[in-house]
Amino acid sequence: MSAAESKAPTAKEVVVRVRDLKKHFPVHRGVLSRVVGQVYAVDGVSFEIRRGETLCLVGESGCGKSTVAKTVMRLLEPTAGSIELNGEDITRLSEEALRPHRREMQIVFQDPYSSLNPRLSAGDIVGEPLTNYDMAEGDALRQRIAQLFERVGLRADAMVKYPHEFSGGQRQRLGIARALAVNPRLIVADEPVSALDVSVQAQVLNLLIDLQEEFQLAYLFVSHDLAVVEHIGHRIAVMYLGRIVEVADNAALFGSPLHPYTAALLAAAPLPEPGMKRERIILQGDVPSPMSPPPGCHFHTRCPFVEARCRQSAPALQEVAPGHWVSCHLRPPGGPTGPLTPPTGAT
Repeated sequence: MSAAESKAPTAKEVVVRVRDLKKHFPVHRGVLSRVVGQVYAVDGVSFEIRRGETLCLVGESGCGKSTVAKTVMRLLEPTAGSIELNGEDITRLSEEALRPHRREMQIVFQDPYSSLNPRLSAGDIVGEPLTNYDMAEGDALRQRIAQLFERVGLRADAMVKYPHEFSGGQRQRLGIARALAVNPRLIVADEPVSALDVSVQAQVLNLLIDLQEEFQLAYLFVSHDLAVVEHIGHRIAVMYLGRIVEVADNAALFGSPLHPYTAALLAAAPLPEPGMKRERIILQGDVPSPMSPPPGCHFHTRCPFVEARCRQSAPALQEVAPGHWVSCHLRPPGGPTGPLTPPTGAT
Protein backbone atom coordinates (compact mmCIF):
# COMPACT_ATOMS: atom_id res chain seq x y z
CA MET A 1 0.00 0.00 0.00
CA SER A 2 1.34 3.43 -0.91
CA ALA A 3 1.73 6.30 1.52
CA ALA A 4 -0.94 8.18 -0.40
CA GLU A 5 -3.43 5.33 0.08
CA SER A 6 -2.77 5.10 3.80
CA LYS A 7 -4.35 7.54 6.21
CA ALA A 8 -2.54 10.88 6.08
CA PRO A 9 -1.01 12.08 9.36
CA THR A 10 -3.44 13.86 11.63
CA ALA A 11 -2.66 16.76 13.94
CA LYS A 12 0.84 15.76 15.06
CA GLU A 13 3.72 17.92 16.16
CA VAL A 14 5.64 19.83 13.54
CA VAL A 15 9.14 18.41 13.06
CA VAL A 16 10.48 21.05 10.67
CA ARG A 17 9.10 24.48 9.81
CA VAL A 18 10.61 26.61 7.04
CA ARG A 19 9.66 30.27 6.61
CA ASP A 20 10.54 32.48 3.63
CA LEU A 21 13.73 30.54 2.94
CA LYS A 22 16.07 32.08 0.39
CA LYS A 23 19.35 30.88 -1.07
CA HIS A 24 21.16 33.15 -3.51
CA PHE A 25 24.51 32.28 -5.05
CA PRO A 26 26.80 35.19 -6.01
CA VAL A 27 28.17 35.22 -9.56
CA HIS A 28 31.83 36.28 -9.80
CA ARG A 29 33.54 37.52 -12.95
CA GLY A 30 36.72 39.22 -13.98
CA VAL A 31 40.28 39.13 -12.73
CA LEU A 32 39.22 40.57 -9.38
CA SER A 33 36.35 38.09 -9.10
CA ARG A 34 33.81 40.82 -8.51
CA VAL A 35 30.20 39.95 -7.79
CA VAL A 36 28.20 40.84 -10.88
CA GLY A 37 24.92 39.19 -10.04
CA GLN A 38 23.03 36.59 -8.07
CA VAL A 39 21.51 33.22 -8.90
CA TYR A 40 18.15 33.20 -7.12
CA ALA A 41 18.07 29.44 -6.60
CA VAL A 42 15.53 29.56 -3.76
CA ASP A 43 13.47 32.70 -3.50
CA GLY A 44 11.11 32.66 -0.53
CA VAL A 45 9.98 29.10 0.23
CA SER A 46 7.76 28.21 3.21
CA PHE A 47 6.44 24.85 4.40
CA GLU A 48 6.19 22.58 7.41
CA ILE A 49 6.36 18.82 7.87
CA ARG A 50 4.74 16.93 10.71
CA ARG A 51 5.73 13.68 12.35
CA GLY A 52 4.92 10.69 10.15
CA GLU A 53 4.32 12.87 7.08
CA THR A 54 5.98 12.98 3.67
CA LEU A 55 6.19 16.32 1.87
CA CYS A 56 7.35 15.91 -1.73
CA LEU A 57 9.08 18.73 -3.61
CA VAL A 58 8.59 18.42 -7.37
CA GLY A 59 9.44 20.51 -10.40
CA GLU A 60 11.63 20.72 -13.46
CA SER A 61 15.40 20.40 -13.23
CA GLY A 62 16.91 23.64 -11.97
CA CYS A 63 13.82 24.82 -10.09
CA GLY A 64 15.68 24.80 -6.76
CA LYS A 65 14.22 21.74 -5.04
CA SER A 66 17.57 20.08 -4.24
CA THR A 67 18.92 23.43 -3.03
CA VAL A 68 15.96 23.65 -0.64
CA ALA A 69 16.79 20.18 0.69
CA LYS A 70 20.47 20.97 1.24
CA THR A 71 19.69 24.33 2.83
CA VAL A 72 17.20 22.78 5.24
CA MET A 73 19.98 20.36 6.24
CA ARG A 74 22.33 23.33 6.67
CA LEU A 75 24.68 21.78 4.12
CA LEU A 76 24.23 25.16 2.42
CA GLU A 77 23.96 28.36 4.42
CA PRO A 78 20.64 30.17 3.88
CA THR A 79 20.69 33.72 2.56
CA ALA A 80 17.50 34.65 4.42
CA GLY A 81 14.53 33.07 6.15
CA SER A 82 14.30 30.65 9.05
CA ILE A 83 14.52 26.90 9.67
CA GLU A 84 13.01 25.44 12.84
CA LEU A 85 13.71 21.86 13.89
CA ASN A 86 11.59 20.48 16.73
CA GLY A 87 10.54 24.03 17.57
CA GLU A 88 14.09 25.43 17.80
CA ASP A 89 15.52 27.89 15.29
CA ILE A 90 18.67 26.35 13.78
CA THR A 91 19.11 28.88 10.97
CA ARG A 92 22.18 30.66 12.34
CA LEU A 93 23.61 28.12 14.77
CA SER A 94 27.34 27.54 14.65
CA GLU A 95 28.64 24.13 13.60
CA GLU A 96 29.31 23.26 17.25
CA ALA A 97 25.84 24.32 18.38
CA LEU A 98 24.27 22.57 15.39
CA ARG A 99 25.94 19.21 16.08
CA PRO A 100 23.30 17.84 18.52
CA HIS A 101 20.56 18.78 16.04
CA ARG A 102 22.22 16.88 13.20
CA ARG A 103 21.25 13.65 14.94
CA GLU A 104 17.63 14.66 14.41
CA MET A 105 17.98 15.20 10.63
CA GLN A 106 19.68 12.85 8.21
CA ILE A 107 19.91 12.73 4.42
CA VAL A 108 19.74 10.03 1.75
CA PHE A 109 21.56 11.14 -1.38
CA GLN A 110 20.70 10.61 -5.04
CA ASP A 111 23.74 8.58 -6.07
CA PRO A 112 24.00 5.49 -3.85
CA TYR A 113 27.61 4.88 -4.89
CA SER A 114 29.34 8.25 -4.64
CA SER A 115 27.66 8.91 -1.28
CA LEU A 116 29.44 5.89 0.27
CA ASN A 117 33.11 5.89 1.25
CA PRO A 118 34.72 3.19 -0.95
CA ARG A 119 37.51 2.66 1.62
CA LEU A 120 35.15 1.67 4.42
CA SER A 121 33.34 -1.62 4.79
CA ALA A 122 29.55 -1.56 4.75
CA GLY A 123 29.46 -2.17 8.49
CA ASP A 124 31.79 0.73 9.18
CA ILE A 125 29.73 3.02 6.94
CA VAL A 126 26.53 2.27 8.84
CA GLY A 127 28.27 2.32 12.22
CA GLU A 128 30.15 5.58 11.68
CA PRO A 129 27.26 7.85 12.84
CA LEU A 130 26.85 5.71 15.97
CA THR A 131 30.54 6.08 16.72
CA ASN A 132 30.55 9.81 16.04
CA TYR A 133 27.77 10.36 18.58
CA ASP A 134 29.10 7.81 21.11
CA MET A 135 25.84 5.86 20.91
CA ALA A 136 27.38 2.38 20.89
CA GLU A 137 30.69 0.54 20.91
CA GLY A 138 32.07 -2.98 20.91
CA ASP A 139 29.51 -5.78 20.80
CA ALA A 140 26.61 -3.36 21.21
CA LEU A 141 27.78 -1.47 18.11
CA ARG A 142 28.07 -4.64 16.03
CA GLN A 143 24.66 -5.82 17.20
CA ARG A 144 23.06 -2.47 16.32
CA ILE A 145 24.65 -2.51 12.84
CA ALA A 146 23.41 -6.07 12.25
CA GLN A 147 19.89 -5.01 13.27
CA LEU A 148 19.99 -2.06 10.86
CA PHE A 149 21.19 -4.29 8.02
CA GLU A 150 18.35 -6.72 8.57
CA ARG A 151 15.80 -3.93 8.92
CA VAL A 152 16.62 -2.51 5.47
CA GLY A 153 16.67 -5.94 3.81
CA LEU A 154 20.40 -6.76 3.85
CA ARG A 155 22.09 -9.83 5.30
CA ALA A 156 24.06 -9.17 8.47
CA ASP A 157 27.04 -11.09 7.07
CA ALA A 158 27.34 -8.43 4.34
CA MET A 159 28.84 -6.02 6.88
CA VAL A 160 32.36 -7.02 5.82
CA LYS A 161 31.77 -6.20 2.15
CA TYR A 162 32.70 -2.92 0.46
CA PRO A 163 30.38 -0.62 -1.55
CA HIS A 164 31.58 -1.86 -4.95
CA GLU A 165 30.42 -5.38 -4.03
CA PHE A 166 26.77 -4.30 -3.76
CA SER A 167 24.17 -3.58 -6.42
CA GLY A 168 22.68 -0.10 -6.81
CA GLY A 169 19.58 -0.95 -4.81
CA GLN A 170 21.64 -2.54 -2.04
CA ARG A 171 23.85 0.55 -1.86
CA GLN A 172 20.82 2.75 -1.43
CA ARG A 173 19.64 0.45 1.36
CA LEU A 174 23.03 1.03 2.98
CA GLY A 175 22.46 4.78 2.70
CA ILE A 176 19.05 4.40 4.33
CA ALA A 177 20.51 2.26 7.14
CA ARG A 178 23.18 4.89 7.77
CA ALA A 179 20.54 7.64 7.93
CA LEU A 180 18.42 5.53 10.28
CA ALA A 181 21.28 4.64 12.62
CA VAL A 182 21.02 7.65 14.98
CA ASN A 183 17.20 7.54 15.27
CA PRO A 184 16.45 10.83 13.45
CA ARG A 185 13.07 12.51 13.30
CA LEU A 186 13.56 14.03 9.81
CA ILE A 187 15.02 12.32 6.76
CA VAL A 188 15.70 14.38 3.63
CA ALA A 189 15.64 12.15 0.56
CA ASP A 190 17.13 13.88 -2.48
CA GLU A 191 16.06 11.92 -5.58
CA PRO A 192 16.79 8.65 -3.73
CA VAL A 193 15.49 6.28 -6.44
CA SER A 194 16.23 8.15 -9.68
CA ALA A 195 19.44 6.16 -10.28
CA LEU A 196 17.77 2.77 -9.73
CA ASP A 197 15.95 0.36 -12.02
CA VAL A 198 12.17 0.64 -11.95
CA SER A 199 11.65 -2.66 -10.13
CA VAL A 200 14.23 -1.71 -7.52
CA GLN A 201 12.66 1.74 -7.16
CA ALA A 202 9.43 0.16 -5.94
CA GLN A 203 11.27 -1.94 -3.37
CA VAL A 204 13.15 1.04 -1.96
CA LEU A 205 10.02 3.22 -1.89
CA ASN A 206 8.08 0.53 -0.04
CA LEU A 207 10.97 0.23 2.42
CA LEU A 208 10.85 3.97 3.09
CA ILE A 209 7.08 3.81 3.63
CA ASP A 210 7.43 0.88 6.06
CA LEU A 211 10.17 2.68 8.00
CA GLN A 212 8.07 5.81 8.24
CA GLU A 213 5.11 3.91 9.63
CA GLU A 214 7.32 2.07 12.12
CA PHE A 215 9.32 5.06 13.41
CA GLN A 216 6.92 7.92 12.57
CA LEU A 217 9.62 9.67 10.52
CA ALA A 218 9.08 12.96 8.74
CA TYR A 219 10.28 12.92 5.11
CA LEU A 220 11.25 15.78 2.82
CA PHE A 221 11.26 13.89 -0.46
CA VAL A 222 12.73 15.56 -3.57
CA SER A 223 11.85 14.11 -6.97
CA HIS A 224 11.02 15.01 -10.55
CA ASP A 225 9.19 11.69 -11.10
CA LEU A 226 5.46 12.25 -10.59
CA ALA A 227 4.71 8.53 -10.42
CA VAL A 228 7.14 8.16 -7.52
CA VAL A 229 5.69 11.23 -5.81
CA GLU A 230 2.13 9.97 -6.18
CA HIS A 231 3.15 6.68 -4.56
CA ILE A 232 4.96 8.03 -1.50
CA GLY A 233 3.73 11.58 -0.84
CA HIS A 234 1.13 12.76 1.65
CA ARG A 235 1.43 16.37 0.52
CA ILE A 236 3.01 17.72 -2.67
CA ALA A 237 4.73 21.10 -3.12
CA VAL A 238 5.33 22.16 -6.73
CA MET A 239 8.29 24.47 -7.38
CA TYR A 240 8.96 26.77 -10.30
CA LEU A 241 12.04 28.97 -10.59
CA GLY A 242 12.84 29.04 -6.89
CA ARG A 243 9.29 29.46 -5.59
CA ILE A 244 6.53 27.13 -4.47
CA VAL A 245 3.48 27.67 -6.69
CA GLU A 246 1.13 25.04 -5.27
CA VAL A 247 0.84 22.85 -2.18
CA ALA A 248 -1.90 20.28 -1.66
CA ASP A 249 -2.49 16.77 -0.42
CA ASN A 250 -1.83 13.95 -2.83
CA ALA A 251 -5.39 13.33 -4.00
CA ALA A 252 -6.24 17.02 -4.46
CA LEU A 253 -3.13 17.86 -6.44
CA PHE A 254 -3.28 14.89 -8.80
CA GLY A 255 -7.06 15.04 -9.09
CA SER A 256 -7.58 18.78 -9.43
CA PRO A 257 -4.42 20.88 -9.92
CA LEU A 258 -5.19 24.59 -9.64
CA HIS A 259 -1.98 26.28 -10.80
CA PRO A 260 -1.40 26.40 -14.59
CA TYR A 261 2.16 25.13 -14.18
CA THR A 262 1.06 22.14 -12.09
CA ALA A 263 -1.58 21.28 -14.69
CA ALA A 264 1.03 21.40 -17.46
CA LEU A 265 3.45 19.30 -15.40
CA LEU A 266 0.85 16.59 -14.80
CA ALA A 267 -0.28 16.66 -18.43
CA ALA A 268 3.29 15.93 -19.55
CA ALA A 269 3.62 12.82 -17.35
CA PRO A 270 3.32 9.46 -19.16
CA LEU A 271 0.24 7.37 -18.48
CA PRO A 272 0.66 3.81 -17.16
CA GLU A 273 -1.87 2.16 -19.50
CA PRO A 274 -1.23 1.79 -23.26
CA GLY A 275 -3.81 3.65 -25.30
CA MET A 276 -4.76 6.04 -22.51
CA LYS A 277 -4.68 9.68 -23.54
CA ARG A 278 -4.88 13.00 -21.79
CA GLU A 279 -5.04 16.54 -23.09
CA ARG A 280 -1.54 17.93 -23.42
CA ILE A 281 -0.75 21.45 -22.28
CA ILE A 282 2.10 22.85 -24.34
CA LEU A 283 4.02 25.65 -22.60
CA GLN A 284 5.64 28.20 -24.83
CA GLY A 285 9.27 29.27 -24.43
CA ASP A 286 11.92 28.14 -21.99
CA VAL A 287 12.32 28.49 -18.27
CA PRO A 288 13.85 31.94 -17.58
CA SER A 289 17.33 32.19 -16.09
CA PRO A 290 17.42 32.15 -12.27
CA MET A 291 19.96 34.98 -12.57
CA SER A 292 17.30 37.28 -13.98
CA PRO A 293 13.86 35.93 -13.10
CA PRO A 294 10.95 37.89 -14.59
CA PRO A 295 9.13 40.41 -12.40
CA GLY A 296 5.77 39.61 -10.90
CA CYS A 297 4.76 35.98 -11.22
CA HIS A 298 7.79 34.01 -12.36
CA PHE A 299 5.56 31.83 -14.53
CA HIS A 300 3.91 34.64 -16.48
CA THR A 301 6.32 34.40 -19.45
CA ARG A 302 4.96 30.91 -20.24
CA CYS A 303 1.46 31.00 -18.80
CA PRO A 304 -1.43 30.72 -21.33
CA PHE A 305 -3.71 32.64 -18.92
CA VAL A 306 -1.43 35.60 -18.20
CA GLU A 307 -2.97 38.97 -17.36
CA ALA A 308 -1.43 42.41 -16.89
CA ARG A 309 -1.27 42.08 -13.10
CA CYS A 310 0.72 38.85 -13.43
CA ARG A 311 3.57 40.82 -15.00
CA GLN A 312 3.58 43.45 -12.26
CA SER A 313 3.14 41.78 -8.87
CA ALA A 314 4.06 38.39 -7.45
CA PRO A 315 1.02 36.48 -6.17
CA ALA A 316 1.12 35.28 -2.59
CA LEU A 317 0.78 31.61 -1.72
CA GLN A 318 -2.81 31.51 -0.41
CA GLU A 319 -5.16 28.81 0.80
CA VAL A 320 -7.84 28.77 -1.91
CA ALA A 321 -9.51 25.57 -0.66
CA PRO A 322 -9.07 23.63 2.60
CA GLY A 323 -5.45 22.45 2.65
CA HIS A 324 -4.88 23.57 -0.95
CA TRP A 325 -2.47 26.50 -1.36
CA VAL A 326 -1.86 28.21 -4.69
CA SER A 327 0.26 31.15 -5.82
CA CYS A 328 -1.81 32.58 -8.68
CA HIS A 329 -3.75 35.81 -9.18
CA LEU A 330 -6.45 33.84 -10.99
CA ARG A 331 -7.05 31.60 -7.96
CA PRO A 332 -8.24 33.88 -5.13
CA PRO A 333 -9.38 32.31 -1.83
CA GLY A 334 -12.96 31.16 -2.17
CA GLY A 335 -12.89 31.68 -5.95
CA PRO A 336 -13.71 29.15 -8.68
CA THR A 337 -11.63 25.99 -8.85
CA GLY A 338 -12.66 24.90 -12.33
CA PRO A 339 -10.58 25.13 -15.52
CA LEU A 340 -9.08 28.52 -16.31
CA THR A 341 -10.06 30.41 -19.47
CA PRO A 342 -7.48 32.40 -21.43
CA PRO A 343 -8.24 36.14 -21.21
CA THR A 344 -9.66 37.85 -24.31
CA GLY A 345 -6.88 38.99 -26.61
CA ALA A 346 -4.24 37.04 -24.67
CA THR A 347 -1.10 36.14 -26.55
